[in-house]
Amino acid sequence: MPAAREKVRKGSGKLNVRPLPVGGVKIREAFKALLEEREFNAITTAQISRKSGVNEALIYKYFGDKRGLLHQVLRDYLDEYLGQLESELKGIKGAFNKLKKIVWSQLNLYESKRVLAKILLLEVRNYPGYFESESYGQVQRYSRIITEILKEGIKNGEIRNDIPVTSMRQVILGGIEHLCLPKIIYGKPYSAKELTRELCMAVFEGIAKRPS
Repeated sequence: MPAAREKVRKGSGKLNVRPLPVGGVKIREAFKALLEEREFNAITTAQISRKSGVNEALIYKYFGDKRGLLHQVLRDYLDEYLGQLESELKGIKGAFNKLKKIVWSQLNLYESKRVLAKILLLEVRNYPGYFESESYGQVQRYSRIITEILKEGIKNGEIRNDIPVTSMRQVILGGIEHLCLPKIIYGKPYSAKELTRELCMAVFEGIAKRPS
């Protein structure tokens, strides 16, 4: 069976581009399955090895360590999410409609994939290697999408031009996180639709261009 072509992170998240052998793919998929069942810190390399049917030593060979494997899996999740989001945004007209779609999609992602939300919001940011990983590069890609929409809105006269784009973007991103984080921490459900409505009402009124 030929090896799948993948990008492998060595040393807790740093990118090393080479084909990922079949054993590495099995490890990655087993780890994804385990993350749906338990917290990252509760998963051992021995458990990953048993579930994947691959020698435990290969986890270190292919990914550097368990955290390097975490960054690989996180990158996979984000790559899939962003690819779908970018495709859906192409059919939406108007900066505010696009921003509303982004807010809802992220809140919905965190609600439906609580493990991913905990990893992204609570786990990886405490480790400096995350900011050198390709998964962080995907987060930057997400920020650029929002930045370009805000610039589009300013250009088209929808959004005011006297507030820095970076400040508007951070308010949106921070609002999303602070609205859903308590629910995620305490395992409580929330409505992505309702939180989207509340956040958009609060933020859009502030950044919308005023009539002359």
